[in-house]
Parts: sequence; C-alpha cells; structure tokens
Amino acid sequence: MDTMRERFASVVSRLLDDDPRLAVVLAEIGKDGFTDAARTHPDRVINVGIREQLLIGVGGGLALTGMRPILHTFASFLIERPFEQVKLDFGHQGAGGVLVSAAGSYDWPAGGYTHMAPGDVALLDTLDGWTVHVPGHPDEAETLLRDAVAAGDDSVYVRLSAHSNSAPRDIVPGRFLTVREGRRGVVIAVGPMLDGVLTAVEGLDVTVLYATTVRPFDERAVRATAGAAVGRVDVVLVEPYLAGTSTAAVNDALADRPHRVLGLGIPRRELRRYGTIDEHLAGQGLDPVALRKRISAFLR
Repeated sequence: MDTMRERFASVVSRLLDDDPRLAVVLAEIGKDGFTDAARTHPDRVINVGIREQLLIGVGGGLALTGMRPILHTFASFLIERPFEQVKLDFGHQGAGGVLVSAAGSYDWPAGGYTHMAPGDVALLDTLDGWTVHVPGHPDEAETLLRDAVAAGDDSVYVRLSAHSNSAPRDIVPGRFLTVREGRRGVVIAVGPMLDGVLTAVEGLDVTVLYATTVRPFDERAVRATAGAAVGRVDVVLVEPYLAGTSTAAVNDALADRPHRVLGLGIPRRELRRYGTIDEHLAGQGLDPVALRKRISAFLR
C-alpha cells in the first residue's frame, strides 16, 4: 500500500495535467515526488527551497492572480513557522489555497521536536474560515485532496500522516461516519486514531463516530447521536494532535444537553524520546490499552 504522501504526489501530478489553474509550491521537502510533473509543468511546480515564509507568500500571490495553489511541506514548517504569512497572505488578503502537510504530531520521532506539530490544528483555529481534513488512509486522503482542490477559492488544510488505519472507510467530506452504535456514550475518532479506538472499545456499549473533516465540525452528527441517549451525554474525543483541540466544538454542538467531554490527544508535555510511531502512541497514552483504560474510567 502506498503512503498518504505518495498518494498526494501521484494524485496532484495528475490533477496538474487536467487543470491549468493548479500550481504546486514546495519548500524542498517532497520535491522528489513531483520530478515528472515539474518536467511537464515547469511553470506550475515551484520549489522555493528551504524558505517556508516564502512558500506561503508565493502561494498567496498565486491565489491573488486566480490560480489554485497547493502548498506542501512538514506541518511544523507549513503552519507553525510561517504562521504570520498564513494569517496575512491568505486570511487577511482573502485568498484561498490548499495547504497539505506531512509529519504531523509524531510521524518522524527521530527528527525531534522541530519536525513535530501537535498544535497545528489548534493554531489554525485562531483564523476564520479554514476547512481542515484529517484522513486516516491513503484512499481517504485522495478523496479529501480532490475535494479540497475543487473547493472553489476556499482555504483548506489537509493533514497527511504516516500513521494510517488498516482499511479505508466510505467517507463523505465534511461529514462524520457512524462506524458502530451503542448506548453508554459516544467516542469520536479522528483520522488515523480509528483503528486504535475500535480495538480499545471492543465489547463496550458505545457509539463510534469517525471524523476525517474536523473543521467545520459536524455538529449535526454529534447532536443526532446524542439524541438517542437518555439523560446526560458522555463524549470522548480522540485526536492525533493536541488534546482538547475540538472539545469546544463538542460543547457547542451539545450546548442544550447535559453532557461531559473527555479530550484525548497529544498532551502539552513534550515526550523527549525517539522511537517509533507505536512507541509514541504508547508514551502519549493513545495506544489501545491506554485508551481502553481512560475511556472506561470516564464512562464509569
């Protein structure tokens, strides 16, 4: 199976052939995936080098000329380092584009904290109007990428990850998918957290919602699921980035219902070790064993 990043490069390379409005802007990272596309479309595959602020500035400028820019690098270099440019060159200018990240919260532990961005979605939450997709499988990444490119002039962030679920789901951009139903609570699994969540809640009487678009937040799905509950609604949110990033969205969705929310994700405490993705999940309390303990204790 290819990775989300490999699927991104192949899909966007084909889209460049079909849509003269598209342009890809890179900051050195990921350039090898676009070697053929750069040869075919040298004016629309642009590598600015290791200059992330320029990456965003060039993308915003292309958008102002009527192009649909697709910008790619690691999340820490795409959202955190050039955040002022994201805020001004896209938000303030009223320009739209597609920002596609990799490396996420813990994808490359050996790269150290400079290559991790658990706060990226929370940071984008300070800006208005961004759509945020978090696929959990390469097939879902393709669906969400195509939707992002076709989204007129909107601003869209697609968060790719080396962490992936074993199989794709039949997702609809912007909607949560009900994976299983139960009566004792609701667990919302975001993107690549789904497999671990399903293992963790095996045998528990809970509903599992699968979220691959987290902004805008599918409040309708949460309210519909909560409508089947009697009395207080208990919601557990499992996100592959900063813990609690979407708890306010859950609270807003259930503002007229008695409810509790437990936000699980990457804590603010930095895990200062290398290792594998699975070891980082265990270290952050997000492996299936830890998730079951935390979810069961909350529901109990």
